[in-house]
Amino acid sequence: MKSILIRLLAGLIFSQPLYLLGAETEPYTLLVFGDSLSASYGMNEEDGWVTLLAERMQTENWPYQVINGSISGETTTGGLSRLPAILDAYEPDLVILELGGNDGLRGLPLDTLQQNLIRMIDLVETTGGKVLLTGIQIPPNYGPRYTVPFYQLYKEISEEQGLPLVPFLIEGIPQQAELMQNDGIHPKAEAQ
Repeated sequence: MKSILIRLLAGLIFSQPLYLLGAETEPYTLLVFGDSLSASYGMNEEDGWVTLLAERMQTENWPYQVINGSISGETTTGGLSRLPAILDAYEPDLVILELGGNDGLRGLPLDTLQQNLIRMIDLVETTGGKVLLTGIQIPPNYGPRYTVPFYQLYKEISEEQGLPLVPFLIEGIPQQAELMQNDGIHPKAEAQ
C-alpha cells in the first residue's frame, strides 16, 4: 500500500520540470486546493498529508512554500467561487486540485462537476500556474451508471487538458479498515 504522501510526491516529480524541484531560488508556491481529504478531517492538522508533504519538501530542500486552501465538505461549485481570491492572494506556481468527492457523495450532476473542474484549471493556467489533478472514487450506492462515469471523468479531463493525474488519491486505503476512520470515507493519520 502506498501512502497518500508517496502517491502525491510521485505525481509532483512527474508533473514538474526537475529544475522546479531543486532550484536554488525563491520558493515556489504550491497550493493544495481540496476537500476534507486534504483538510486533515478527523485528525490533527500536523498529521495530514499536506503538512507531511510540506515537511518532506523542506527536508529534501525542494524550494516550495505549501499553502493548504482545503475545506472539509467543499464541492467543486464552492471551490470555483473561492479559487479566484486564493489565486490572487498566493499566486501559486503549482496547484494540487483535489475536489469532486463531495459532489459525488451528493449525487450532483457530472456535467457540473466537469465544468467546474475545467473552469478551475483554466483559472490556474490563466495566472501561469500548473495543475496536478487528483481523482477520487466514491462509494457504490449510486450504482455504476453514476460511479463509473464519475471515476472516468478525471482521466478524461486530464487527457483533454494535458494534465498529470493521480487517478485515486487514497487508492488501496479504503480496503484496509484499520486505516479508515469510523465513517469509512476518511483515512486515519496512519494512512497519510
